[in-house]
Amino acid sequence: MSAEATNPVSAADAAVTDATARRRGRSRIDLRRIGRAALLGATAGPAPRDRLPDAISHVAEAHRAHHPEADLTVLRRAYVLAESSHRGQFRKSGEPYITHPLAVTLILAELGAETTTLTASLLHDTVEDTDVTLDQVRREFGEEVAYLVDGVTKVEKIDYGAAAEPETFRKMLVATGNDVRVMSIKLADRLHNMRTLGVMRPEKQARIAKVTRDVLIPLAERLGVQALKTELEDLVFAILHPEEYEATRALIADNPHAGDALDAVAAQVSAVLREAGIGAEVLVRPRHFVSVHRVRLKRGELRGCDFGRLLVLVAEDADCYAVLGELHTCFTPVISEFKDFIAAPKFNLYQSLHTAVAAPDGAVAEVLIRTHRMHTVAEAGVVALGNPHVGQETAGQPGAAPDGEASGASTGTTGRPGSPTARDAATRDADAQGSAPRSGAAPAGSPADASPASPSASTSSVAPEAADATAAEDGERVDPTRPGWLSRLLDWQQAAPDPDTFWTSLRADLAEDDEITVFRADGSGPGTISLPAGASCVDAAYAQHGEAAHACHGARVNGRLAPLGTVLRDGDTVQLLLAQDTVSGPSPEWLDHARTPAARIAITGWLRAHPETTAPPVAATGPRPPSGVTSDHRSGAELHADLEGEPRASVRPAGCCTPVPPDKITGFRVRGGSVTVHRSGCAAVDTMRRLGREPVAVRWGDTAQGRVTLVAESFGRPGLLADLTEAIAVAGAAVVSATVEPPSEQRVRHTYTLHLPDVARLAALMRAMRDVPGVYDVSRARHRSAEPRRA
Repeated sequence: MSAEATNPVSAADAAVTDATARRRGRSRIDLRRIGRAALLGATAGPAPRDRLPDAISHVAEAHRAHHPEADLTVLRRAYVLAESSHRGQFRKSGEPYITHPLAVTLILAELGAETTTLTASLLHDTVEDTDVTLDQVRREFGEEVAYLVDGVTKVEKIDYGAAAEPETFRKMLVATGNDVRVMSIKLADRLHNMRTLGVMRPEKQARIAKVTRDVLIPLAERLGVQALKTELEDLVFAILHPEEYEATRALIADNPHAGDALDAVAAQVSAVLREAGIGAEVLVRPRHFVSVHRVRLKRGELRGCDFGRLLVLVAEDADCYAVLGELHTCFTPVISEFKDFIAAPKFNLYQSLHTAVAAPDGAVAEVLIRTHRMHTVAEAGVVALGNPHVGQETAGQPGAAPDGEASGASTGTTGRPGSPTARDAATRDADAQGSAPRSGAAPAGSPADASPASPSASTSSVAPEAADATAAEDGERVDPTRPGWLSRLLDWQQAAPDPDTFWTSLRADLAEDDEITVFRADGSGPGTISLPAGASCVDAAYAQHGEAAHACHGARVNGRLAPLGTVLRDGDTVQLLLAQDTVSGPSPEWLDHARTPAARIAITGWLRAHPETTAPPVAATGPRPPSGVTSDHRSGAELHADLEGEPRASVRPAGCCTPVPPDKITGFRVRGGSVTVHRSGCAAVDTMRRLGREPVAVRWGDTAQGRVTLVAESFGRPGLLADLTEAIAVAGAAVVSATVEPPSEQRVRHTYTLHLPDVARLAALMRAMRDVPGVYDVSRARHRSAEPRRA
């Protein structure tokens, strides 16, 4: 919060200047002018009560542009307290410290934040850096403002040591679960600090930029605040990748007339829409630096239209599709570029139609089509949605605050999310059981919203008509600022008390930049589950059942039996099958399929509590294995890894190639420290070597038994499945799992995972399966190796 400001000549400073030049209509704050105004205001005495101090006039102007009827009295009082408490404090640039909260407040005012948020942003550093106490803020400005200020106040480093940073973010995220405006203030705070980061030592600049890249930029993306996210990306790009940044900057500078091509296409589009009688505003939006860099990597040499995109703004949703029809009729559409985010909004509230068209001269322009309301939400995200806790029924009541603001912002209204009753209840609920249940729909507000004293949450949403739909019969409305990903995050963070585990899991969770929704087939509880893209049935099990998912032994996906490692797709229907006994538990293999922190933390915790499942004790009569050698019996065959001087680890065969003796094998360490064993010819081995992974020496033990996955290709006929399973049983093998894919062109694919008492009989088993009438091939399973994610 108190990162020092300056006016450095650096890549970061250049990024600010260039981004400002390319961003139309965005005023920039003059820190020196504000500093002089603050100092003069302090020496000349307090401003008259009927006049705002000069230093805050620009904030008031930006705020009134969005909220013409807003009461500015509380802003004046907040500024007076902030200026007096920060008086005598200076940033490293020599400017009065008050310039920082003023700049943060201006950023939020330009995005359309309501008065309560601006009041808290003016005071956001007072409790942390001055003698002002939280009780004083509560007395003078009310519970709501105090809650927001407390949410963005850092924890004491003297109390937490190295864990102060992750614990500060944990505190902010928990507070954001009750009121998303906490994170809005934090994002604006970090943006101003990133703009003025050049005074810091290079190593500190890099550290702050990495946290911004890994945590705050993904949070800005998920909250839909694109205006902050894009500028933060450019500032981070300049610090962490200065060479690429300078190359991109030079590329833009060398093409000063690149926008002319887009201007020409925009004129043609305007003419087409005018002739069709569609009222629309056609704008040219230059790409920011990171976007230009990404497009250059994707397309190579850039043409004029690649330096920006067209934005078409209309009044109604139906007009968006009318514009799309005209563009696809009068221009040549690039079908592969079409995306409909209006019918299927992104998980961060974003709505638009995306397309690309080729003009008669061959220039291809990307086009974004949205309503003015959609544009406001696309730029400002949750900031544009205002106060999520004000019920619509209060809007028409006497004494209600204008513009959806909290009427108790300056009078200490109780029953708000920051009030002692509601806030303590929220804290107790969060400590005891996490956040609201998971659901594809946004949960209905915070625990505070459920208290009798708190008003129901509002439903400001992208589509105005959606605000009229009630979420429950009791009149409570869905809070659109509490999306499913935030509820999941608040759930799993309760199970990660260790700061390092939380910090690592948070960064991994935020790295998942897409989301899917799957439908529950059991009919109990909410009908949908929201998961990150790439999630498996394992993730769905823990999302739906929590720790009860330890007993999950299978799943049905779209009505068909499927392994727990099956990757789910958007729109799939999933039914999780749980064992009735209380001794069932997950296997280490589940960690290979778990993508969500909630699943990984729960599985890891169970395995640590039940070490016998991963490292069975050696028989008393047998020799003890040598130091650094571990074995795993879960696959049937005994595997050993030579780990001299390294911690013991579980060893298991890879699911992609299912090695069995006497296959030639190679091992690699994977997430969690375990060793996965592949056949030497497996495609995953080449992938691991290309990524620089060091192989681990592994060997087979003396055990003759083993587990193998076979794929039988056959022509469909009645009784085929019975004949195949009979051949398997006659050969003495036990079926662990079986999958039969739907027939395709009269051909059927069977996949069997089998346990063999003697792997030497594998060849005979495969011959017996090939001898079944209709079977034309039997082979060992070779799953396609997925490219591992890079850090």
